[in-house]
Parts: sequence; C-alpha cells; structure tokens
Amino acid sequence: MSLPVDNPFAVRSALEYGLPPFELIREDHYLPAFEEGMAEQRRELEAIATDPAEPTLENTLEALESSGALLTRVSQVFFNLIASSMTDGLKAVEAEVVPQLAAHADALLMDARLFSRVSALFDRRDALELDGEQRRLLERYHLDMIRAGAALAQPEQVRLREINQELSSLGTTFRNNLQADTNELAVQVTSADELAGLPDDAIAAAAAAAGARDLDGYLITLVLPSRQPALSALTDRGLRERLHRAAVIRGRRGNPHDTRAALTRIVALRAERAALLGYPNHAAYVVADQTAGSVESVMSLLTALVEPAVENAKAEQRELTARLHADGHEGELQPWDWPYYEELIAQERFSRDTTALRPWFELGRVVQDGIFAAAAGLYGLTFVPRPDLPAYHPDVQVFEVFDNPEGEQPVPVGLFLADWYARDSKRGGAWMSSFVDQSALLTAKPVVVINLNVPRPPDGTDTLLNLDQVVTVFHEFGHVLHGLLSKVRYPRLSGTNVPRDFVEYPSQVNEIWAWQPELLARYAVHHRTGEPLSRLVLDGILAAQSSGQGFATTEILAAMLLDQAWHQRSADQPPIQVDDVDLFESEALAGFGLALPAVPPRYGSSYFAHIFASGYSAGYYSYLWSEVLDADTEEWFLEHGGLSRRSGEIFRRELLSRGGAVDPMAAYQAVLGRPPRIEPLLERRGLTPVD
Repeated sequence: MSLPVDNPFAVRSALEYGLPPFELIREDHYLPAFEEGMAEQRRELEAIATDPAEPTLENTLEALESSGALLTRVSQVFFNLIASSMTDGLKAVEAEVVPQLAAHADALLMDARLFSRVSALFDRRDALELDGEQRRLLERYHLDMIRAGAALAQPEQVRLREINQELSSLGTTFRNNLQADTNELAVQVTSADELAGLPDDAIAAAAAAAGARDLDGYLITLVLPSRQPALSALTDRGLRERLHRAAVIRGRRGNPHDTRAALTRIVALRAERAALLGYPNHAAYVVADQTAGSVESVMSLLTALVEPAVENAKAEQRELTARLHADGHEGELQPWDWPYYEELIAQERFSRDTTALRPWFELGRVVQDGIFAAAAGLYGLTFVPRPDLPAYHPDVQVFEVFDNPEGEQPVPVGLFLADWYARDSKRGGAWMSSFVDQSALLTAKPVVVINLNVPRPPDGTDTLLNLDQVVTVFHEFGHVLHGLLSKVRYPRLSGTNVPRDFVEYPSQVNEIWAWQPELLARYAVHHRTGEPLSRLVLDGILAAQSSGQGFATTEILAAMLLDQAWHQRSADQPPIQVDDVDLFESEALAGFGLALPAVPPRYGSSYFAHIFASGYSAGYYSYLWSEVLDADTEEWFLEHGGLSRRSGEIFRRELLSRGGAVDPMAAYQAVLGRPPRIEPLLERRGLTPVD
C-alpha cells in the first residue's frame, strides 16, 4: 500500500525548510500516514537486515538514519499538535497509534539481524577509521539497542515488548487525565472584589478565560507547578487558599480524571522492565545513560543540598510568619500565604513589586529586545517575521532565522515558531520541540517551536509578563538555540538529542541573559509610555535574585527526591496501591527531611507530568545537575566579556552546534577548559548554613 498523493504527509513538504503544510492537514490524514510510515520503514529495515554485503557505516548506520522519512514527518507534526492543540479526534488517533509505535520501535531495536550488523561494526570500531561523529553514532546505536533489550533471550523480549506498549498507553492516559482535571479545577470567581491585588490586565485575562467557557465572572486557570502565579498578588486569603488547594488536588480526587492508577502502574512496570534489563531499579537504568552515571552521584548532590536549603527555608518561614501575624492572622503560615508575604517583603527590601513591574515586561518587547537581541549579540542571529508561512494555530508566530557571519552575507539557518498562549487544548507547562531536525545527511535545516502557557489577554491589549514568565521565555529559548544552531550530520545526534541531565544546561545558561543589566535596560520598557525601568528598580530586581532561595531550592529538591523515591523501587517490592499514593509521598518527603507543610514539592505525584507523561522519569534531578554547570558557565561568560560575540562563538562552536555528536562533558570542558565546580551554584542559591 502507498499513501494517497492527496495526503499531505505523502511527500516532503514543498514549503521552505520543510515546514509542514498545516492548512492542508486534516485529522483523517494521520492514521493512514502512520500506518504507511511504519510499513515503509519496515520494508527499509528488512532491506538493511538482509543485505548480503558486509556491514559498513553507509549500508547499516546511515541507512538506518535515512529510514522512516514518512513516519518522522507525521510523528513530528502529530506529537507537537497533541501537546499544543489537542482535540477529541487527535485523542482517538493517539490511543490507537501510540501502542503501535511502541511495538514498531521495539521491532527495530530488538531485531537480532540489525543488532548483529551494528555489533559487527562496533567490534571493529577501532579499525574502521571513523571520525568522531561517526564513532559516536556507532556507539550510540549499539548502546540504544542493548538498553532496548536486543541482547535478551526471546521470552524476555516478548515481555519487554508488552511492558513498553502498556507504558506508552499509560503515559497518554496520565497526560490526558491531568489536562482534563487541570481544566476542570480552574477557579471561578464571581466578584471582582475577590481579585483585589491582581493587576488590571490579569483581571481582564481572567474575564476572557471565563467568557471563553461561557462562564460568569472570572476564571483563574492553573499552571502546572504547585505554586500558582496569582498567589503572590491576591489579597483575599480565602481565594488564595481555594487556588492553592485546586492546584495540589489535581489527579487525586477519585473522579474519572484521577491519575493515580496510571502512575502506580507506570512505576511497577518501569521497575519490572529495569529488572529484565539487569538493573536494580528504573532510576539506575535511566541514570546509567546520563552524565551523572550513577544513582549514587545523583543522590549525593541532592541530599547534600537538603539541610542548607531547609535551614534557609525555615528562616524565611519565620520572617513570613511574623508578617502574617502582624496582619492579624493567627496560626501557622500556609503554602498559599508564602508567595504573598514573600512578595510584600521583596517590595520593601528591594523596591521590587512584581505586580507593578508587569507593564515593563511586554511580551513582544521581551522577545525582540530580549531573547532575539541576546541571540544577535552572542551568535549573530537575526529573526525575520514570516506571516506568509502557515502555522498550526492563529496565535503562532513564524520567524525565519539567519546567521550573520561578520563581513559575510546572511546565511539561512531555519525557522522558529512561537506559541505563547494558554488554551484548554494545550497541555500545561513550557517546552521546546521540533518539526524538522537539522541533519546534513538528510539535507535538513531545523524548524523548531517554543510553547508557553501565558494567559491570553483580551484582543487589542498587550501581553504583560511577570518575572517568572520572563525567565521561562529565556529558558525555553535556550532550547531553541540548541536546536537551531545544531551542525551535525546525523539526525540521531542533532540538536537537543543529548543526555537528559545535560539538555537543560544550554537552556539554563540562556536564563542568565534575562538579568544582564545592559540587555535588561533595553527590554524592560513600559508598554505604553516607553519609559525605561529605573536604575533603582533594576538594581532591586537583580538584588532580589538571591531572595527566597530557601523556598525555591526546597520545593524543587522535594520534587527531585520524590521522583527518585518512586523510581528507586525494585520489581520485588510490593506495588504501591492507588489509595496509598498520598501516604507514600508524605513518607518519602519526611524520610528525606523535606516534610515542610508550608513548602509543598514543586510537583505532587498526581500532577508530576515530567516523570509520568514525559521523558524526565528518574531524571528530574537534571535541572539542578545542569545548574551546577550553568552557574559555573555564568562566571566564565562574565570573565570573558559577558554578552559578547567572541564568547558566544566559543559556546556555539564547541557546544551548541555539536548536539550529541561529542561527549557532553568533553564539550563543556572545551568551553571552560576545566571540569565544573559546584561553588557558584551554592553561592547563587545561598546554600550556606543559617546561624
């Protein structure tokens, strides 16, 4: 069977850079494209596996890298859209095709004939005169196949395939249930008086959100973490409590959207799979293929930070409790109080009023004079709007990206799509993905997309960001740069195809430019008057960066160690029952010394999408692991001229452009000239014992 020519996935898109022709794609195109894409790749793999010629790089590895073009085209569009523009029709396709895709991937990675060819090359790797990237590709394929079970006996392979198919369906279930519960738990407010403290544009966005669902009054939608942005501004303590409780009850209400049955089954199956593959638990399986190397290394970092983080959090709590009592409230500081009083103290101490600052951080200005300006200063990139090119949603902006080597003509790099706004059809959080991966082998330039969940203001009004959203824009754009600046031959090694505990490093490095004073002065401009933010306020923002680090570090450590607690369970331990999820969570946190009622983990188990519906299982530690590297790199940049083209070119050449084609830590040392140091992270987060 061949795909009908009127199916847009049948051939590579004729649009510039292979941008998918979104306006031509219908929901009924996906399933036939998936079916033919898998069939086509099976034929290609069969030809590779049965090739009578001796295995070579070209007839085996490069043939594998070139296979599955149709499947790649449809997959990259489909999985981007189910994350950002989900419909009931797409859900139905997802439910049918995801288990098939899991089985298809297993068929490739466990094929004994393919594994034999790859192993033959691997055994002769020292005699093949491979360049660095070719050797890296060979080693990667060999390891991928072993970790996928290619060396297992047939009965174990059969069970492994069953596990992988069930896990693929459970991840979909968790994500869809969480999205539905998050939408359902949005907090409706009938009186504007209850919204006292929120800025006018946030109130207007809440009114627009209510109107979009045909509800009266206002609707405060939920973001993915436990801590909700509006908590820092709302003066109504009762509404703050409602909002917090809505956030932390997600997925554990015993309703049809409950996620606990899915997550407990996911944990049990991952433990069983790890045992089949010879690992004591899922965490050990995951970390063995990361830069950390071992669970012991991960736990050593995380547990060493717990005591100073908690000490600092308790000191902050004492100060905030005093303010709570001064306001006439009795009893303990609650988690819905913490952001509010933390913000009040920051206003007094640093002249920083997060709510009042929002008019100075208009989205378009942050993009043009913030992230784009930093990319120009560091890497010589320019971004040209392309409204003539199709996007998958009216909110999405398309930019063509050019490299501007000094003294030379601009060189096309790829496309950047920006999808900033929240909607009911979009999953929570923020992320970067790609529609086309860069590859010299496939003559493909990158097409990358960024997704945020900024509340959409009423039409005709400006989008104003809070400080956390500004940082998120810079963070996710760091992933974008990693994808755009990739310069490798093989798609398997392209862009962000690096270990999970390294992928966050370039994005966290990009965060440092959000607070670079020269750049901040350019983009922090009042959206109506054009008045720049005063030097006094700028200094206050910078001074406040080290404030509240006790809470910030404790909440993220709690999530990281909770992830480890779930995934260090072995297959021979009794499975956790659905009704015991809350108990397991509380006992795990207490065991790590993190049982602080006023500081909930950044994500509770039932809404921890990173580890149960994404690729961060046993890997959420990556954010702190990467922060060790990025805090050290910040010092390097400052020592080498800060936001300068010279230092940017070094970082680009040695690290961003290399993707997974080199060992990540070798790339790191090629930039800094030495191994990483932890001291800059400790200083940044104020992780010193409190007297």
